[in-house]
Amino acid sequence: MARDPSPVARSGAGAPSALRGMALVLVATFCGAAMQAITRGLSGELHPFELVFFRFFFGFLVLAPVLLRLGLKPLATRRLGLHALRGVLQVATMMMVFMGLSMTELATVAALQFSSPLFGTVLALLFLGEVVRARRITALAVGFAGMLVIVRPGVGTVEPGALLIMLSALVFAFIIILLKIMARTESSLTMTLYMGLFTVPFAFAAMLPFWRMPSPDQWPWLIALGILGSLSNLSFVQALREAEVTAILPFEFAKLPFSALIGYLAFAEVPDTWTWVGGAMIFLAITYIAYRERDLRRARVG
Repeated sequence: MARDPSPVARSGAGAPSALRGMALVLVATFCGAAMQAITRGLSGELHPFELVFFRFFFGFLVLAPVLLRLGLKPLATRRLGLHALRGVLQVATMMMVFMGLSMTELATVAALQFSSPLFGTVLALLFLGEVVRARRITALAVGFAGMLVIVRPGVGTVEPGALLIMLSALVFAFIIILLKIMARTESSLTMTLYMGLFTVPFAFAAMLPFWRMPSPDQWPWLIALGILGSLSNLSFVQALREAEVTAILPFEFAKLPFSALIGYLAFAEVPDTWTWVGGAMIFLAITYIAYRERDLRRARVG
């Protein structure tokens, strides 16, 4: 599922607020894992592109009451082109994720998706001029090594699904860069609403050649797909408002055991040791980078 990383957490949040943030991250990771499990379960019956459409369509319906209550005011923007570009990239990355889910174990998908901040750090260096020093370069090397541990090129055939997940992580890193640029002038609400307004028609156009009318028993799962996706995104955004990212980030690792448990119960999937090792390497790398960025930011402010 695609998340909005733009909101900035309040520094110095109290213990109750930090605990709420941690709990919300666990909710977000569980909803994300459950959404991906539904996608995997339905991918043998409906084309992944059709599932992408329903994820965005029902997900946007969850946000529709905001437009009804506030009217057109949140849609005021000078960045319409960037919003449209984000919509295209958001649909593209979700298509790659859903295609990858049809071929790859849930736990492997969860582990490889941790790599998106690694790509984001590299892109921030290239496009935003951010400085990346030796320690963060070392962390990046460890993270990318973790990706190689999971896919193990040269040991066996690299699964096409795993390659799609890694490519989706790279595309999502571009989305992070776009969000950083748009956050200079746009509110989180404006970016979230435009994501829905653009992704629904783009996803609709992409899925038309593969359309198959869902059966009556599939509709509840399709609705759940959109609701869980929006709940995951909204819970994570609220978690960032409740606590610092460095306080809640370690709890995102819960997505790996959640995905492994759901994969085992629903599909009898048992992730191998290398998936856990590689996932831990990637996660430790992005956690270190997050803590390092926090320390540098505090040093600049101080």
